[in-house]
Amino acid sequence: MSEKKDFITRSAELPAEALEKTIELTETAGRILSHDRAFKKSKDYWRMLGPGLTTGASDDDPSGITTYSQTGAQYGFQLLWLAPLTFPLMAIVQEMCARIGLVTGRGLAGNIRAHFSKKVLYLCTGLLFAANAFNIGADLGAMAKGLQLLYPQANFALLVVGFAILSVGLQIFTPYAKYAKYLKWLAMILLAYVLSAILAHPNWGEVLKHTVLPSITFDKDQLLLICAILGTTISPYLFFWQTSQEVEEQILLGRTSIALRKGASKADVKSMRIDVWSGMFLSNVVMFFIIAACGGILFTHGITNITSAAQAAEALRPFAGDYTYFLFAIGIIGTGLLAIPVLAGSSSYALAESLKWREGLYRKLKQAQAFYGTIIISMLVGLAMNFIGLDPIKALIYSAIANGLVAPIVLFLIVRLSSNKKVMGEWANRPAITAIGWTITAIMTVSGVAAIVSLFA
Repeated sequence: MSEKKDFITRSAELPAEALEKTIELTETAGRILSHDRAFKKSKDYWRMLGPGLTTGASDDDPSGITTYSQTGAQYGFQLLWLAPLTFPLMAIVQEMCARIGLVTGRGLAGNIRAHFSKKVLYLCTGLLFAANAFNIGADLGAMAKGLQLLYPQANFALLVVGFAILSVGLQIFTPYAKYAKYLKWLAMILLAYVLSAILAHPNWGEVLKHTVLPSITFDKDQLLLICAILGTTISPYLFFWQTSQEVEEQILLGRTSIALRKGASKADVKSMRIDVWSGMFLSNVVMFFIIAACGGILFTHGITNITSAAQAAEALRPFAGDYTYFLFAIGIIGTGLLAIPVLAGSSSYALAESLKWREGLYRKLKQAQAFYGTIIISMLVGLAMNFIGLDPIKALIYSAIANGLVAPIVLFLIVRLSSNKKVMGEWANRPAITAIGWTITAIMTVSGVAAIVSLFA
């Protein structure tokens, strides 16, 4: 009997002992790592990442994933060179936006209101709201379809509503400091696409060849896809979000007025650049691997028409296996959770700053009702699109048209602002950066006009 009791006692003690040993090992490992120089550098680097990382990651939303998947499916590896090409263009623009927010202490719309015509500001803000609402609708639908890939029996309508409520709830009821951390970690979901491409086993020799040797056929469909990729990577909602998040980060440090936020130290600008270029690099790496996966599998097997991210996952499954399928599906959900708040938030920042409302995710609901009300309205418009029979592809087309109209205008204003020494002081653009900024503006103008003409041709 005593042996039985000892056995029961010992069995009960084992889990606690295992837990205690695990804790001891973790603490020991933590002490060792805390003295490791490489670990310290990694930790410092992670701390530097913030608005730039989440902005870059949010660029790879379900709509963007659809664009990249279609690019790979329709043209194989042929357009892979766009990933290294768009990286510096995207990073330079977003750095300008971040610098404007860091130096002036106010968001992009607030700066446009202070230095340019209100008519221009209202035009940009109206088109931005429309484009973002269409994009939110398409992304909500894509997320619901993504979860249905994992749970086919789940109800589409309930999933769309659930994701909308979750996104709004996180923005309104989560303190900004915590919310920013959630977004930062959520950005890591993008690595699912890197893994899915590796598991798809494309021909890496061909991948490398098309990455460094640009190729283009100049047919209408390919030109439209190139315009879509440019519009997806250099998108107006990213401009407004990046600038406003730099301001939010300063407010967290106690700089609660514009006067306290004005100006930036060399350390601030250095950290911002590391953050922004890291975020844009992650965004373009993900674009690269999605095109590589779909080019290596779907194009090779003659599956050349992809109309949604969920369809891309389903098409990859028979050839690349379950792991690639599940990683693709998880990526759709995770990127949607990251991108939708950014889309709704950028519209709200732009409207609030344009109309001089109280704004900021650091504020409570009662303190900024119009700001949060705009987020709710954006979400409701996007939600409604999934129940009125509007095709998600049409929603993306309308979004592309609005972005094509507004991007060149906003880019023109960004280059003007970031080059103005009266506004930016010592942190104004250098002549070479200004020249690159004008080149990007010209490229986006041509791209926007070409996309709109192609859609109606």
